[in-house]
Amino acid sequence: LAISEPGDEFILLLPYYFNHEMAITMASCRAVLVNTDSNYQPVVDDIRKAISPRTRAVVTVSPNNPSGAVYSEPILREINQLCRDHGIFHISDEAYEDFVYAGQQHFSPARIADSADHTIALYSLSKGYGFASWRIGYMVIPEHLDSAINKIQDTILICPPTISQYAAVGALQAGMDFIRPKIDAIAKVRQIVLEGLSEIKELAEIPGAEGAFYVFLKLHADQNDASLVQRLISEHGVAVIPGSAFGITGECHLRIAYGALDQHTAKLGIQRLTTGLECLI
Repeated sequence: LAISEPGDEFILLLPYYFNHEMAITMASCRAVLVNTDSNYQPVVDDIRKAISPRTRAVVTVSPNNPSGAVYSEPILREINQLCRDHGIFHISDEAYEDFVYAGQQHFSPARIADSADHTIALYSLSKGYGFASWRIGYMVIPEHLDSAINKIQDTILICPPTISQYAAVGALQAGMDFIRPKIDAIAKVRQIVLEGLSEIKELAEIPGAEGAFYVFLKLHADQNDASLVQRLISEHGVAVIPGSAFGITGECHLRIAYGALDQHTAKLGIQRLTTGLECLI
């Protein structure tokens, strides 16, 4: 709302986080969808081709929901420079900044020298600090947007609940010493998930998923993903989300979320999922 007029365009990378697409629609703007490569990494030339006179921003999410991909520093630098060259914003959603595995490193475009005037970085306490539903986060914005964004926030929600703000102060004081053990525990769950999925590698393409707490499966199946999800729930007692919810059409994808699972539950859930897919595909 602060940077666009009705009819403007925002570039989203597929698969996209569905709330971003809905927010763009609510602002009477249009989401322009750009494919990523087979590892769900951005293709900068494709982004460049999608930019039009109505483009206001390119949105990146890294680590990514729903794919679990971590975008590399060189790619993010290239996207940020592309936005600078075209006089548009780079909106960088970094809600999962703490969740990286297998030697990967999170990189924030807000760290790039001279990027402050065109980079908007979004952060959340709900992931690393376990604040889901407390509705509090923060953003780093160009100074010239401060007035417009404050006006919009004041008319929509004024501020987060006071108790959430006090809890957020405590979380930030606790810092990484609080987060690290949680990440280590989730990393073990991730390994269980990937090992379980390796049993069905003939049925699906299984990405590395080095970030966040998601795996985005591409199934070798000509099936409606929403119908498949319903059958997995009703017949095999396991819930995933269809890829079509994230803008992927014409192919059968499933998003697996493992961030709230302990090791025992992860083993049980993946066992149910792999058994179900072997039966239904």
